[in-house]
Amino acid sequence: MNRSFSIIIKQGLLAIFLLVAHTCFSQPIPDSVLKRIPQPILGPNDTIPVPAQVYQDNELIPTQMLEWAWVSAPYPKHLREKRKEWTRLRNAVYVTYPYARRAGFIINDINSKLAGIKEKSKRKEYIKTREKELKKEFTDPLKDLSVYQGKVLMKLINRQTGNNCYNLIEEYKGSFSAHFWQTVAFFFNSSLKQPYNAQGDDKTIEEIVLEVERMYGYRASR
Repeated sequence: MNRSFSIIIKQGLLAIFLLVAHTCFSQPIPDSVLKRIPQPILGPNDTIPVPAQVYQDNELIPTQMLEWAWVSAPYPKHLREKRKEWTRLRNAVYVTYPYARRAGFIINDINSKLAGIKEKSKRKEYIKTREKELKKEFTDPLKDLSVYQGKVLMKLINRQTGNNCYNLIEEYKGSFSAHFWQTVAFFFNSSLKQPYNAQGDDKTIEEIVLEVERMYGYRASR
């Protein structure tokens, strides 16, 4: 191989290097940078072009993309516990939210009707008829709920109606019934007076509820 032909090959390889670098990174290399880059020293068998990039503005080096490598690591214990709690809460919301929506619709309807009934006897009569409706619709499904799911349901009913379960029972059944069921709830480490704060302690529940509404196309519930 004569000298002139060798020079042509070297110049051609340099041009290929620069072209590949330009194509791979979609950024033009300034002339001032190109002038500072020394030409690579090629041997007699350096005939295979490879991708290249400019390194620190003054060096042209070969480069290539590695295959994807998947790296995984076990959850730390505290994160595993946190995810376990979140998953449990999410499952409870998915199970109880349809009941809370339906109960909230009925309770809100009862409240709107009671606003127009002033006589105490007629109010009791009306509440009794609607109570049968609630029992018929919810007695069997609610028997299958766990204590934890029941707590979540009470919060969601508060969310749908703006009233905690204690106030609802007191309104419909009297203060004695409300006190009785509050005592029962206490033995289950719960309370009928659970508040609902969508921007505070119950923010996670609210986020899950919004997820359920998006997934199943529920209209805005409040």
